[in-house]
Amino acid sequence: MQPGSPTVPAPSGDPEPKLKIYFLPNLLTAGNLFCGFVALTKIVEADLASGNYHAIKIALGFILLACIFDLFDGRVARMGGVESPFGREFDSLADLISFGAAPAFLVHRVVLGDVFEGHPEWGWFIASIYLICGAFRLARFNCLAAQAGSGGGKEFLGFPIPSAAGLVASLTLLIIQLNENEKTLGRWKYLLVAVLLFLSAMMVSTVKYPTFKSLGLRSTSTFAKAIGAALFLGFVLVLQERILFYVLPALFTIYLLYGFVRPRISRRVRREIEEEEDEDEGLDGTHPHNGNRQS
Repeated sequence: MQPGSPTVPAPSGDPEPKLKIYFLPNLLTAGNLFCGFVALTKIVEADLASGNYHAIKIALGFILLACIFDLFDGRVARMGGVESPFGREFDSLADLISFGAAPAFLVHRVVLGDVFEGHPEWGWFIASIYLICGAFRLARFNCLAAQAGSGGGKEFLGFPIPSAAGLVASLTLLIIQLNENEKTLGRWKYLLVAVLLFLSAMMVSTVKYPTFKSLGLRSTSTFAKAIGAALFLGFVLVLQERILFYVLPALFTIYLLYGFVRPRISRRVRREIEEEEDEDEGLDGTHPHNGNRQS
């Protein structure tokens, strides 16, 4: 062999591992990504100078719709036992667009542009911090899942980026409604700036949040059923703007604060709230790890 020539690996009798791509879970993830793209398109098309927020409202609706797609892709994969590394990676790429880039760009156009009117560079810098922390959050989740050889278990390390996007979108919707009703926000418009920075820190924090994988039709917990019913009614009545303006921010805020309260409550109460299942058994009797899941 001549010096510098490439080394040819010895032939092996073991077949190369086949990449598994499952249709239905990844179709739902594709729906998530599509919603993120449409949201970005509507944000670009919005004519905020005229005071018309119709396009922004459509963008907010698609971000919230992406949350629904993200909620169900993991459940479908888990119920069908079709978890895969491809699904986890595809889901993270979709999340970065729908829950990272879209909310950051949204807040920058609707809020940060007014807050830092004389210094627009501060606006896009703060929005970029949220995007970078979201990307870090997703990359850390994938690395931990790969090291564990699973989809993540029953806890999230750091605040999930879909929930962060839901909180940002719902608060932005509330601010838009207050503006449309000719109510002055005063200094309250700075609240969303603080929330955006706080969520950025929470996504990369080590605070643990329950995944609520068992929340669904088979739930036996009264608390779980109540939360499930509230979420269902919220999405069914999505056109009822008064419900969206206040209920959705409250739900996402409660989940955010629960991460701080969780270590201080008893295990019995926590089990009742989260309806923890046996470590080795999921909803369908299989291992609960999942490649397509909220991260």
